Amino acid sequence: MKAALPYCALGLALLAALPAVAADGVTALHCPALVDTAAGKLLGASTVLIEGNRVREVRPGLVTPDGAKAIDLPAGSTCLPGLMDMHTHLTSETSRDSYSEGFRLNDADIAFKGAVFAERTLLAGFTTVRDLGESGNGVSVSLRNAVNQGMLKGPRIFTAGKSIASTGGHADPTNGAKRGLLPDPGPEEGVINSVDDARKAVRQHYKDSADLIKITATGGVLSYAKSSDNPQFTVEEIKAIVDTAKDYGFTVAAHAHGKEGMRRAILGGVSSIEHGTQMDAELFPLMKQHGTWYVPTIIAGAFVSEKAAQPGYYPEIVRPKALAIGPKIKGTAGAAYKAGVKIAFGTDAGVFPHGQNAREFELMVEAGMPAMFTLQAATTHAAELLGQSNDLGSIAAGKFADVVAVPGNPLEDIGVMKKVNFVMKDGVVYRGP
Repeated sequence: MKAALPYCALGLALLAALPAVAADGVTALHCPALVDTAAGKLLGASTVLIEGNRVREVRPGLVTPDGAKAIDLPAGSTCLPGLMDMHTHLTSETSRDSYSEGFRLNDADIAFKGAVFAERTLLAGFTTVRDLGESGNGVSVSLRNAVNQGMLKGPRIFTAGKSIASTGGHADPTNGAKRGLLPDPGPEEGVINSVDDARKAVRQHYKDSADLIKITATGGVLSYAKSSDNPQFTVEEIKAIVDTAKDYGFTVAAHAHGKEGMRRAILGGVSSIEHGTQMDAELFPLMKQHGTWYVPTIIAGAFVSEKAAQPGYYPEIVRPKALAIGPKIKGTAGAAYKAGVKIAFGTDAGVFPHGQNAREFELMVEAGMPAMFTLQAATTHAAELLGQSNDLGSIAAGKFADVVAVPGNPLEDIGVMKKVNFVMKDGVVYRGP
């Protein structure tokens, strides 16, 4: 009972944070221009007819059927499907104090932070996210549930809960702690060291109501450990995770910087590689052969590079990793695009401040990706990776009424993606007229 109280308190405290406008009956959303992400083209003036939380129809021109409520967007606006970020951490945000917060914050503290970060993410235009590795004990699941119940504002969340790691690996929660201060974690805490452990950890995630699985297939940048790229699972352990995940309808996302860890993850059957810093011409064909998605998170690499140059922002064990890994991700992403690897949009939000996710679009374009491709990466591609293409990824009849708008044409100036001025999720307006 005591464990439930912080989340009850969170819900009660945030009941007032309700949507600004709720769609009643039929709503006619007038878009001066609309990006058809499925067809990969920009349409002219269009009307999106919304009934309940679904799109009923998309019509050319600005029309208002009898009895419909009209929403007129400003001249020059462009409508897009709700944006999707496939790599976020809604329950944390790095800072100079991050490495001590784990010893000071309670789950309730983390939950309140997560509520703020979720709202920032939604108001930036991201109506659906994957949360890949949480702080706290089940907080991301509670956050997802609170959003779904309308208790607070946030994106549609698919959470992996706690990342699965190996002892001493990236996402071992006891790294950097004094010996004896914390217990030795096992599968229930997401730390494994065998095939049997791997199966148990996945089953525990099912018990804990996760939506997918995230593993840390290599070392990481921000963890309190020396290596950023050493492999941290055997192929057999990864296969055990993937095979067990399939039993429960889970996909598996793999954090990976180093080449060997990536190779093992791909061969083990993971659905996506996150970051993929040292992916190269040898691994690109393997990714394509296995149909593995790539989620680059270029903005996270840029941010950690910048902060690592500031003494004292990260612990000294972290700084050299950030300086070595961060600058490489953009080049890898560009090469992966040219090689034809499947790419979905993801940022690693939480490594940098929440709400700034859209800067990733600019960095993807700088890496050599066409503007339309980057928009599709955050819509149709992301929906395919999630297995949600029937409901998400484009503005079309029958799909969820998730629509955002920007003041300009993102195909001419991708920077306008950072200026989202209208957000609708599930037919409810959270930002705009």
